[in-house]
Amino acid sequence: MKIISKIQTSPKKLSFISIYFLGINGVIGSGAFLLPQVIYKDMDLASVLVLLCAAITVSMVALCYADLSSRFTGSGAAWLYSYNAFGRFWGYELGIFTWFLGCCTLSAEVVALLTTLKSFLPIFNNHWVYYASVFGLILLFSIINFFGRTIVKLVDNLSSAAKMITIIVFIAVGAFCIHLTNFSPVIPHAAMTGAMPLAKHFGAAFSVVFYMFTGFSFIPIAAKQMNNPEKNIPRVLISVMISVTILYSLMMLVAIGILGTNMVKYSTPIANAFYNGVGRWGYILVIAGMLISIFGVAFTASFNTPSLIASLASEHAMLPKWVGKKNSHDAPWVAIIFTAIISLLLVTQSYLFLVSCIVLASFVQYVPSILAVIKFKHTEEFPNHGFKLPGKYIIPALALLISCYMVTNFTIKTIAVGVVVAVLAAVSYFFIKEDEKHEARHHAELEKLKQK
Repeated sequence: MKIISKIQTSPKKLSFISIYFLGINGVIGSGAFLLPQVIYKDMDLASVLVLLCAAITVSMVALCYADLSSRFTGSGAAWLYSYNAFGRFWGYELGIFTWFLGCCTLSAEVVALLTTLKSFLPIFNNHWVYYASVFGLILLFSIINFFGRTIVKLVDNLSSAAKMITIIVFIAVGAFCIHLTNFSPVIPHAAMTGAMPLAKHFGAAFSVVFYMFTGFSFIPIAAKQMNNPEKNIPRVLISVMISVTILYSLMMLVAIGILGTNMVKYSTPIANAFYNGVGRWGYILVIAGMLISIFGVAFTASFNTPSLIASLASEHAMLPKWVGKKNSHDAPWVAIIFTAIISLLLVTQSYLFLVSCIVLASFVQYVPSILAVIKFKHTEEFPNHGFKLPGKYIIPALALLISCYMVTNFTIKTIAVGVVVAVLAAVSYFFIKEDEKHEARHHAELEKLKQK
C-alpha cells in the first residue's frame, strides 16, 4: 500500500509535446514582434537572408546542445556539460552565468510586456503603476511555480498554443495583403557602397536576429523534470529550431510585403502590418498575441531559472544545500525566491541593455558547451543515447568560430557587466569551498570526541 501511495503522489514528468511547447515559448518572445523593424532598417528585404543565416548559425550551436543532452540526464544544461568536461570551478562559473541569463530574460520580457501595454494604456506610464505591475507579475510567476509542474504544463501549453495561432493567422491572412512592389529595395543603398558598409549593416542586423533565437538553451535546464530527456530533448531542440525559423521567415516576408519601407516607422511592426492589411481587428489580434507571447517567455524563464540554481545546490553541492530545498509540489521554493529578487533588481534597467546582457551570457555558455562536445568526441567519454552529432568536429568548429564573432558586437558596458558577474561568482565559489573545508574539519573533530 505504501509503495502504491508513493507512486500515485509522484509528480508527472513533462512529455515530448510539453517540452516542445516549453521550447517554443522559450524562443518566440518579444523580439519576434518588436525587432523586425530594426532588422529591416539595416538590411531591407535581405533581412530575411540575415535571419536564415542566424538560424543556421544558432542551429549549429543547438545541435551541439542536442549532442550533449543525449549524454546527460541531469538538470543544468550548459553548466552540467562544462562541469563534466572541465571541472567543478568552470561548471560553477557557467552555472552562475546561465542563472544570470535566465534572470535577465525574465526581466527583459517583463519590461517588454509593460512597454507594449504602455503603447495603448497610458496608465502604465505612471511609475507607481508600472513598478507595482512589475512586482505583481514576478510575484504571480513565483506563486505559479510554487505549485510545481502541473500548473506549469497547463499555463505553458495554453500560452504557446495561443501564440502560434496568432502567428499562423497573421501569416495565412496577411499573405493575401502583400504588394510585390514592397519587396524593393533588396539591400539598402548605404550598404552597397563597399564591403565594409555591407559588413557593418549585416553585423548590426545579425546581432539582433541572434537574440531572437537564444531561448533554445533553456530547454535542457530542467532535464530531470522531463520524461526520457536523453532522447526527447535532442528531438525537441531540432523541432523547435526548424519551427521557429519557418515562422520567423514567413512573418518577416509578410510584414515587409504589407508595409515595405514603412516598416521602420513602427515600434510594433507586426501589429501595424496587420492593421494596414485587414483593419483594427488584425491589430488587436496581434497585440493580444504579443502580450501572450511575451508572458509565455517570461513564464518559461521563471520556471527554468530556479531549477538551475536548485540543481547546483542539490545535485553537485556547489551551493549550500538549503538553496535546493523543495516543497511538497517538488518545486525549488528557495531558488524561486532568489530568482524573483534578482529579477526585480534587473527589471529597473532598459530593455535594450537587458537584451545585450542576454546575448553576452548566451555567448559565455555557448563557447564552453561547444568545446565540451569537441572534448567528449575526442575522449569518447559519456556516450550518446538517442542522438549523435554527425560530422565529428565540423559542426562544433563552425559553431565556435561564428559564436566568437559575437564578441565584436559587445559594448564596453556589457563586457564590464560580464566581468563583474564572473568575478563575483569566483569569489563566492572560494568562500563556499572554505566553508565546506571548515565544516569537514568540524565534523572530523566531533567524530574524534565521540570516539574518546
